[in-house]
Amino acid sequence: MTALDRPLQRSGRVLAGLALYGFSLALLVEAGLGADPWTVFTQGVAGHTGLSLGQVVIVTSLALLLVWIPLRQRPGAGTLANALLVGPALDLSLTVLPTPGHLALRAGFLAAAVIGTAVATGLYIGAGWGPGPRDGLMTGLRDLGLPLVLARAAIEIGVLFTGWLLGGRVGIGTVLFALAIGPAVGYALPRLRVADAHPSPLPARPS
Repeated sequence: MTALDRPLQRSGRVLAGLALYGFSLALLVEAGLGADPWTVFTQGVAGHTGLSLGQVVIVTSLALLLVWIPLRQRPGAGTLANALLVGPALDLSLTVLPTPGHLALRAGFLAAAVIGTAVATGLYIGAGWGPGPRDGLMTGLRDLGLPLVLARAAIEIGVLFTGWLLGGRVGIGTVLFALAIGPAVGYALPRLRVADAHPSPLPARPS
């Protein structure tokens, strides 16, 4: 692989991963069985602001990047792409995806969302161009001395509870996604990582 091919490969992986990530979030939303904590938060905020889900994703991501400043975290090109592209991919996907009625189809959407999120995370994180805005918040708190597991749990429980209070959808899908996504990403990431990419500080969860 030439020096020119390597950044092209990385950029292609980042773009494909972020597009797939937005599509997978749309599958999770359309399944209607409950979403992951950040999407529950997104749904709650969208319901009170009139913004689309994708617009809330962008605003939230940019706000989190501002929090990176006192935490002394440095974004990469992939970090900025994540903040700006996942939201539009989510909104576009929601316009083309049907809303399944039968429970079996909804379960299929949920399963596809887990698989898609894992592959998307492997492509995006595996390119080594920086963590997502939410992951940078966790690593920033870790650098301040808070254990990473505690930082992650506090953030995700906090946004889940806030999103639920605002009207976001919590359900069995929330639990199933939480149980499945770690192992799924753990399987996908090492198989999709670019050979010379820096390891992710948070390899078992999406950004």
